[in-house]
Amino acid sequence: MLREGKASRSVEPEATLLLTTVDAVLAEPEALVTEVFGPVGLIVTYTDTVDLEHVARALDGQLTATIVADEVDTDLDLARTLVPALADRAGRILWNQWPTGVSVTYAQQHGGPYPATTASTMTAVGTASIARFLRPVAFQNFPTALLPEALRDDNPLVLPQSIDG
Repeated sequence: MLREGKASRSVEPEATLLLTTVDAVLAEPEALVTEVFGPVGLIVTYTDTVDLEHVARALDGQLTATIVADEVDTDLDLARTLVPALADRAGRILWNQWPTGVSVTYAQQHGGPYPATTASTMTAVGTASIARFLRPVAFQNFPTALLPEALRDDNPLVLPQSIDG
C-alpha cells in the first residue's frame, strides 16, 4: 500500500487461500507444499482417503502438522494411518488446533526434520530449549579440587547425582 506523504512504501500483509487437488500436489509437491511464512492456507481436495497418506509421505520436514477430525471411528482409523507419516515429518502434531503460539512447558517441541530445522533433536521453545545453549565438557581424571562444584563426589551444591552409573 502506498501512502501519500511518505517516501517509503509499506505493504500490508493479506491472507491467501489456495485451492488445488491431491493429484496436483503429488505431481509437483515442491511447488505446492513448500513452507510459507505468513497467513497462507492450502486446501487440497481428494476423493479417496488413501490419497491423504500419499500426500503426508510427500511432505518434507515441517515444524507442525495438524489433523482436523472428529473422534469417530472412521476419523480415528484414518488418523492412525496419518500420524506415523506425519510424526516422521513434523516436530509438533496438533489435533483440531491451529499451530499458533508456543509456550515454555516440558511438553513443548518446536523443531522438526530437515528442512524445517537443521537440528531435529533441538527445540527453540519449551524447557528443553536450554540444551541449545549448552556445551558439554568432560573432565577426565581431574583432582576433585579442580572440578566444578556440580561435578564433585562430595556434592557441595546438593544436586541430584548418579555416581558410577
